[in-house]
Amino acid sequence: MNNLKYRAAVSAFLIFLSFNAAFSQSGSDSSLLLSRGLLLFIFLLLFGLIILISEKMLQIQAVRSGIKDATRYSILPEFSSWFRKKPKAYVGEAPVTYLNKGFDLALTGQPKQDLVEARVNRYAVNATDFRGLPPIPKVVVTVGQEVAAGDPLFYDKNNTEVLYVAPVSGEIIEINRGEKRAITTVVILADKKNRYRSLPPFDLGSSSREQIVKYLCEGGVWPMIKERPFGTIASLDHAPDQIFISCFDSAPLAPDLDYVIRGKEGEFQKGLEVLSRLTSGQVHLGLRANTDEAPAKAFTQASGVEKHWFSGKHPAGNVGIQIHHTAPIRKGGRVWTLGVQEVVSIGALFLRQRHEADRVVALGGSAFTQTGYVQTYIGASLGDLTQGRLIENSRLISGDVYSGKQESAQGYLHYYDDQVSAIPEGNHETLFGWAIPRIMPSASGVFPNKLLGDISYDADTNTNGEPRAFVMTGQYEAVLPMDIYPQLLVKAIITKDIERMEGMGILELSEEDIALCEFACTSKQPLQAILREGLDLIQSES
Repeated sequence: MNNLKYRAAVSAFLIFLSFNAAFSQSGSDSSLLLSRGLLLFIFLLLFGLIILISEKMLQIQAVRSGIKDATRYSILPEFSSWFRKKPKAYVGEAPVTYLNKGFDLALTGQPKQDLVEARVNRYAVNATDFRGLPPIPKVVVTVGQEVAAGDPLFYDKNNTEVLYVAPVSGEIIEINRGEKRAITTVVILADKKNRYRSLPPFDLGSSSREQIVKYLCEGGVWPMIKERPFGTIASLDHAPDQIFISCFDSAPLAPDLDYVIRGKEGEFQKGLEVLSRLTSGQVHLGLRANTDEAPAKAFTQASGVEKHWFSGKHPAGNVGIQIHHTAPIRKGGRVWTLGVQEVVSIGALFLRQRHEADRVVALGGSAFTQTGYVQTYIGASLGDLTQGRLIENSRLISGDVYSGKQESAQGYLHYYDDQVSAIPEGNHETLFGWAIPRIMPSASGVFPNKLLGDISYDADTNTNGEPRAFVMTGQYEAVLPMDIYPQLLVKAIITKDIERMEGMGILELSEEDIALCEFACTSKQPLQAILREGLDLIQSES
């Protein structure tokens, strides 16, 4: 809608200038010229409004007809497209979705492409990572018991088919509980050499969808599939409308997935074949279109999938943004999402009949004395992963700096994370920090660093402000490349207006999608927590 208003206003203004110049050349009286100009301007505004409404009706009809990316249908040209750079040669003739909103936070400490084998002794499966899992699942192991990789650790009493399994072999040394005896982590002291629980061979070609689902559950990889809306573990009984996988990560200090996928092309393709049997729709890959080099061949040459190219700043790599611009989630719809390494684990299960929870994890941030990539497994001890690499007084984060979870060296890599970030703690005060211009990361244009171009910042955890009155600023809309008004949505969540929440597009969002808005927020509102409250409320009422 904003693009339509822009086109109509520009068209009316250009035509007005041309008519104004023509009247001026004819030597007309100034008052007559003014009255004619006003009438012409009013006429052109009405004309622009008619065009705007016509375009919107055209797009609505396209959506009702099942046409994908209906926003491409337009009566007037999009003027900004005249000034865009041509797509990269590797894109070919494929359409590219250009995202004009967003913000790239460049931080020092980018992970160096140097992969080493991590020496990790302890691994844990964190039950709180699985949304929808009851706080007290059925634990089937005891302290002191030996397990192989892929052996069940616990399961949902109301959904016994889905198993949550050991990522490595070893001895169960802890079963930790939180409030009201809720299970938090099951910790494994790993063997020096990994042992695997073997499954029988599986013929994918002659098997039904139900048989494939059962095999995925037995293999312990079903929890790797998340379902939107709500971000829960995928439903066993309902096929998704579509499945989406983002093949690049645009978050700060994120791993380069083109590097991560090297040597695992066969497993990735096999995983895509399995996923294509689970949906009545399509498996979609989101590819980056604004880098000098083409994405990895594992992505560009993947078969049996639909590929979509995206060009823009963060959060262009978020799967939620890609879904919005490809096949938006409607009320009652369901979409499954996975990460690239989760797809690899699914492919490995069908190729080698065992649960392989291998992960290449990026270590990045200015608080690391040495950045890079480590080869490990799901749930690795953060203390072991980062040993000898951290400076003092630093914050360790499982995930990225926007939406990751703060952890200590005694914590563990969370189930869906393939990144560990470390930045200095901001437990210091700057005299008149709010009033003195200084170089610091900010999505606002009030600091002089806006004039410095592409530089990297040695940021700390200081928020440079405290929670304050929640005011309308337009900051969220400036960084979220979706046809959603997030500030109005957040107000609807706070007032628990479910109908308005759904109308404002809450079902299309997850915490990672709105994390950049939280970074840009002048009011310092905990937007991710607020969004989750709204999603939980809707889910409880449905």
